[in-house]
Amino acid sequence: MGVLGQYPAPVMLSKLQSEVKRWEQADPGTPVIPALHYICVTAQADAGRNGLHNLRMPFSQIDSVLRMAKRINALVFLDIQVGFSTVQTELPLLEKYLRMPNVHFGIDPEFSMKEGSVPGKRIGTFDATDINYVTGYLGDLVRKYNLPPKIFVVHRFTRRMVTNYQAIQLRNEVQVVMDMDGWGSPESKQKTYQYFIAQEPVQFTGFKLFYKNDLKNEPHRMLTPAEVLSLKPIPVYIQYQ
Repeated sequence: MGVLGQYPAPVMLSKLQSEVKRWEQADPGTPVIPALHYICVTAQADAGRNGLHNLRMPFSQIDSVLRMAKRINALVFLDIQVGFSTVQTELPLLEKYLRMPNVHFGIDPEFSMKEGSVPGKRIGTFDATDINYVTGYLGDLVRKYNLPPKIFVVHRFTRRMVTNYQAIQLRNEVQVVMDMDGWGSPESKQKTYQYFIAQEPVQFTGFKLFYKNDLKNEPHRMLTPAEVLSLKPIPVYIQYQ
């Protein structure tokens, strides 16, 4: 789905470091930390052997991403698309990785199919109760293993992808990022950010840029770092796909 698997590791890491330099130039006063964001559970149209419409990547694949990140001292985000499963089922399966100080977590409500639709047919949803489960779980790991705070990314580009946002509980051990995950023209992305991220703030905000999909509509260009930094609130998490 992203650039992580499209290039040999040296090429991909070089591209990442080039993007890091662009953001350092755009905002010299803010440290820029590279990261690899790996979808380790992917939603599937086919029910699969487990009947859950998801595919769990083997741990060997996660290990390879960790080795890649180590080359440039990058963070790692493990992201899940639960399909017909739940975050309560999938998150504990990744605990051995989330005990690591440089490994963080993400969820994609688009592929949480609580209403029983096949992934890709409708946009899914997570509730504040799901998000609170994750922050509680991650917070427990931070306290138990004396870890630095965990970053928790929640992707979003519609209202119903996250319900009851006012009930999301913040914890000192976890930093929650609501990430604008929609693709399109610069204007449409800016509007989506204002409607669904800025108007329903939780803690921190993020912004995703798409190398291909953002070019489909006029004016056929991506937002620049300076344009993203002009958004209010200023996103602190930037993801390229």
